Amino acid sequence: MAAVNESTPDATPGATSGAGPDATPETTAGSGPGATAGSGPGATAGSGPGATAGSGPGAADGRAGRAGRVAVAPRARGGLLQSVRDSLVVAQRNLIRMARIPEVVVFGLVQPIMFVVLFSYVFGGAIMVPGQNSADADVYREFLMAGIFAQTVTFATAGAGAGIADDMHKGLIDRFRSLPMARGAVLTGRTLADLVQTALTLVVLAIVAVIVGWRIHDGVPKALAAFGLLLLLGYAFSWIGALIGLSVRTPEAATSGGLIWLFPLTFLSNAFVPSSKMPAFLGHIADWNPFSATVQASRELFGNPEGLVSDAWPMQHPVLASVLWSTLIILAFRTLAVRKYRSATA
Repeated sequence: MAAVNESTPDATPGATSGAGPDATPETTAGSGPGATAGSGPGATAGSGPGATAGSGPGAADGRAGRAGRVAVAPRARGGLLQSVRDSLVVAQRNLIRMARIPEVVVFGLVQPIMFVVLFSYVFGGAIMVPGQNSADADVYREFLMAGIFAQTVTFATAGAGAGIADDMHKGLIDRFRSLPMARGAVLTGRTLADLVQTALTLVVLAIVAVIVGWRIHDGVPKALAAFGLLLLLGYAFSWIGALIGLSVRTPEAATSGGLIWLFPLTFLSNAFVPSSKMPAFLGHIADWNPFSATVQASRELFGNPEGLVSDAWPMQHPVLASVLWSTLIILAFRTLAVRKYRSATA
């Protein structure tokens, strides 16, 4: 007799352990859809879709399961509140990671401090700020500091790209994708954590600048506004770093890719020398450089020497130009980075 007596009360509807008046071709022992004896995906003691005990998807310790049901990762509920909450959780994770690796923060401070000292004492007495009668190291030092601040926040781009590339390389971002969280939260959390690190770097750098002779002259509120513009620029550039980190295969490539374009961007600006001292075509490029707008706005808000300001619109309205440039960069590169995140880790 081909049938066996192993059917249980939990068997799926229509499955029996033998032939009888109610038996159908799909309910007899052996193999086939709904069978009970034997082995197969989710089977009790048979093979065929919908059976319960045994091994395979849907099996549950020998008890009957629900035919055709496969467990999937839950989805995020969506909405702005959910996205903000998820972003803050990811940002907290990255901040904890930074705290456990303090040498990353320390090494990030060394380069800007070196720039402050070298440019202040090596070039300070040789470069004359337009509008002055002679090269004055103290005047140039105040002219320089806004450019050093801006360079520091933008160079954080390389670190952001390297961090995301490292997470990609280790498969961590793929794990995040399996969680019920907003898709953009992983990148937003990372950029927010980098923003906190950049703010700490600016605080230390400002202390060093005061030590070497830099001062603010238009009050604390305007100075805070200048630092706000600098942080906004750094946050905007961190999204460029995020896109680079998602586009390369290794953290080393992300670091190189994040720096190779920053040097011409920062030096082809009004950060270290006034644009009026450049050739005409380079001066025009420097005037419309987003980096230059933030530098000029910071000098204006700090009350530091500005040199001869050109007639270009960003130089005549630097605060507004800085906000517009940073906002456009965030909107454009956040959209590209989130899109790249979805396709790169799919």
